[in-house]
Amino acid sequence: MNWDDYATTWSGLHGGFDPRRAAPVVRGWVRIAYRTGSWLSRHRVSPMTVTTLGLLLCLAVPAAVLVSPLLAALLVLLAAVADGLDGAVAVISGRVTRTGFVYDSVADRLGEAAWLAAFAVAGAPGWLVVAAGAASWLHEYVRARATAAGMSEIGAVTVAERPTRAIVAGLGLALIAVLDLPWVPPALWAVLQIAGLAQLSAAVRRAL
Repeated sequence: MNWDDYATTWSGLHGGFDPRRAAPVVRGWVRIAYRTGSWLSRHRVSPMTVTTLGLLLCLAVPAAVLVSPLLAALLVLLAAVADGLDGAVAVISGRVTRTGFVYDSVADRLGEAAWLAAFAVAGAPGWLVVAAGAASWLHEYVRARATAAGMSEIGAVTVAERPTRAIVAGLGLALIAVLDLPWVPPALWAVLQIAGLAQLSAAVRRAL
């Protein structure tokens, strides 16, 4: 599968968002995923294997915090890479399935819960961690229900998408290692999720 075919298929799976017209950072990331996914596909690595590896890395993050927040941050980075590759492998190998889509979505939510739990282990207030998690859950729930109600696209690419959560988790854990301010990452997570929810709500209202 060449790049244009991959980008077209990827766009169809992401609400019509064309990576060829995206910002350089997003376009570059999707290209890297395409090239790496091509290599994994040639070596018969299944997309579910990649998804499972990413989930296991996420689930190890809370325990890693007890060893070193920097180690936990590294695991978040590796999990984020795996998260970008499972879909690429599925598209390139022609193994896109509805079961895989559901599994990937569930793995994403479980992984994010593990990142938030790591903040709590590091010393962040429990109520703040719960609030941040609830805000991100609501962001995804609104999009899912709007899609079920007839919204044909993703609505809007907000400031609170999963890549943003991965960045906040990774950099936040690294920040904890340096400044010992465990409340900052979940607070930033919550603020971004609320802003993203506002963006998404406006897009859903226009679409429906």
